[in-house]
Amino acid sequence: MVPPRLTVRPADFQITRVLEAAGIHPLLARLWAARGVTQPEDIRLGWPALLPPAGLTQCEHAARVLADAIQQGRRMLIVADYDCDGATACAVGLRALRMMGATVDFLVPNRFETGYGLSPAVVELACRHPSGKPDMLVTVDNGIASVDGVAAANAAGMDVVITDHHLPGDLLPDALAIVNPNQPGCGFPSKNLAGVGVIFYLMLGLRAELRRRGVFAADGGPRLDALSDLVALGTVADVVKLDANNRLLVTQGLQRMRAGRMQAGLRALFAVAAREPRNASSFDLGFALGPRINAAGRLADMSLGIACLTTDDEGEALDIARQLDTINRERRSIETTMREQALASLETSADVVGATVCVYDDSWHQGVVGLVASRLKEKYWRPTLAFAPAGDDELRGSGRSIPDVHLRDALDLVSKRHPGLIRKFGGHAMAAGLTLGRDGLARFGPAFDAAVRELTGRDSFEPVIETDGSLESGYANAEVAGLLQQQVWGAGFAAPLFLDTFQVRSQRLLGEKHLKLSLVRGQQRFEAIWFGHAELLPDTVDVVYRLEQNIWNGMVSVQLVIEHAS
Repeated sequence: MVPPRLTVRPADFQITRVLEAAGIHPLLARLWAARGVTQPEDIRLGWPALLPPAGLTQCEHAARVLADAIQQGRRMLIVADYDCDGATACAVGLRALRMMGATVDFLVPNRFETGYGLSPAVVELACRHPSGKPDMLVTVDNGIASVDGVAAANAAGMDVVITDHHLPGDLLPDALAIVNPNQPGCGFPSKNLAGVGVIFYLMLGLRAELRRRGVFAADGGPRLDALSDLVALGTVADVVKLDANNRLLVTQGLQRMRAGRMQAGLRALFAVAAREPRNASSFDLGFALGPRINAAGRLADMSLGIACLTTDDEGEALDIARQLDTINRERRSIETTMREQALASLETSADVVGATVCVYDDSWHQGVVGLVASRLKEKYWRPTLAFAPAGDDELRGSGRSIPDVHLRDALDLVSKRHPGLIRKFGGHAMAAGLTLGRDGLARFGPAFDAAVRELTGRDSFEPVIETDGSLESGYANAEVAGLLQQQVWGAGFAAPLFLDTFQVRSQRLLGEKHLKLSLVRGQQRFEAIWFGHAELLPDTVDVVYRLEQNIWNGMVSVQLVIEHAS
């Protein structure tokens, strides 16, 4: 593993004082100032501060289209993506549209049969849907690149409304309406909405349109804030940047969960994950609930995940959540095997880790290659792609990147330099997917490596751990740990990491893979743990750590969770 460089985020002293003067805890004021918060209004995360839907290009137009369809009794079909963002987006769309009188069902593509998005093959499935051929398709978390699929739908007599957040290609689909903050010309201030955020915004716009038409009273219609738990889950699980607007959405969702007012499926997922909703955090969403929903799309059928999020029957929800938990355990086992195979392969090959990492095995599961890519990216700190077979003559790859390399741009450059090598691709700066012909892998690896070198001018990359510097001794306690846990942290708004020097008083291994320590700083003694680390530390050590509450037998204490030590 490449050793990281440690840095300290600078916090503007004047802004910190302004935030403190507004009644914000001094430590939070410092942490938020270091993350770009400039005024108290930036952390007022109540509904009145939500960016208005009218600013989202074509949102009002799409709302009129949907309102017309509802009033005309037209049959709608939501076409979802097969990850957690897509599943929560589908659930928000289904629940909200039905509350507003729509006749609507859903279809989610099978990762292994029709692939991602609204393809012509998915349009064929829509025409034969058990609920009947729809009059209108509504995509969630996909569609911006579905030029051929939208053309096929139009030819089949079905209108298409696209809601998506992915980056568009050179050509936009010929849809009736496209709602996507990242489409050309959209001036919406938050480009970071997840797919679930985009459909939530459209549902806000639709309710406003139905109010204008007199269907609902001026302040009437369904309580869409009741769906904020789903919006929060999908937003965190998709690892989009948590700008102020996204933090607002996640905060509102977490508040509902902590108050016990959540969908039956989320309550069941908390139960099978052995997590307490009263203490719900963004960590729970990203590492406990999200993976269990994602597992359905990775190994089985995301319809199961959507069923969990749309049922109101507590017993059914718990039964489905248990099934998802079982699938997730299987996913973890498969991922472990694949990761070990990949590491063994890389360690015995001298020339595969250049500016990039590219791995393939004929036995791998295409639903899990993205997770393997993520693990290898962390180890080698390179843009990483992992491939698995997908049919007779195709390979399907999933990639994860580092902040220095925009992954989709790199794939776009490969496609321009080597026309026809990549059959299709799409994604974000940090994650992307692609399809190759089976005979194209040998050419693709060097081409991808060359593209990354050309874009960055570099052939190696140094990982950086950003810290918040030393933690004031008066704040190193369980109360402050609980305060930090209540906040929304995540992509683009990283959870606090502190850097201090400690004396090691004792240390021992737990289960031969976790290091349990007693550390001393000044007059304070701390219990600490370093998960997945089995090497003992010297007597004096610089530690990068998180502050957490440790609850044992009803007693609450502070615990340091170590991320790095040197």
